[in-house]
Amino acid sequence: MNRLALFDCDGTLVDSQINICRAMEECFAVSRLDPPPREAIRRIVGLSLVPAIAQLLPEAEARQHEAMAEDYKRAFFAMRASGALDPEPLFEGVAEAIETLDAKGWLLGVATGKSDRGLKHILEHHGLAHRFVTLQTADRHPSKPHPSMVEAAMAEAGASPETTAMIGDTSFDIMMARAAGAHAIGVAWGYHTMHELRESGAHHVVEHAAALPAQLEAL
Repeated sequence: MNRLALFDCDGTLVDSQINICRAMEECFAVSRLDPPPREAIRRIVGLSLVPAIAQLLPEAEARQHEAMAEDYKRAFFAMRASGALDPEPLFEGVAEAIETLDAKGWLLGVATGKSDRGLKHILEHHGLAHRFVTLQTADRHPSKPHPSMVEAAMAEAGASPETTAMIGDTSFDIMMARAAGAHAIGVAWGYHTMHELRESGAHHVVEHAAALPAQLEAL
């Protein structure tokens, strides 16, 4: 079986919180609602849009959550089309960790709550698209922590749960990995705390991307 290192995107590969917060604030403004605090928005990063908005606005009906998700997409697209997006940098050491894992024979993939279009933009911007053999997004799967993304990635990469590591910064990533039977690796530089990652069932939590290759090689 092939070895597969499956990465979350927002909060794990790139620091995209500012643009996510701005788009979420705009979609609340369209509905003439006070936006949630940015700390609350950061906590739902990783979920698909409708479940994320449902967590931020639990008192609303499902049809409002769906309408606001469309408003969010329009807001984000408008920012991208106008060149108004803030930079979404790779976290320190991520590019080097990806290069090292690739060189060691790991197949690489992404499992993210982003859309296909959003993920494509990120990977092409950072020159990483050629590194990944499987890309799983919210366009084709239930929201995390459902295991569908991990299961599809393993099938595409010819990997098994025993040879797959899901690497992410939120409890949603960890629970998804555990539900699929894969190794769950938390990262400390994202949007949930190390304590939350461990409480969610992370097998390991790394504090810097430079530690990822050695941690995966030890599995």
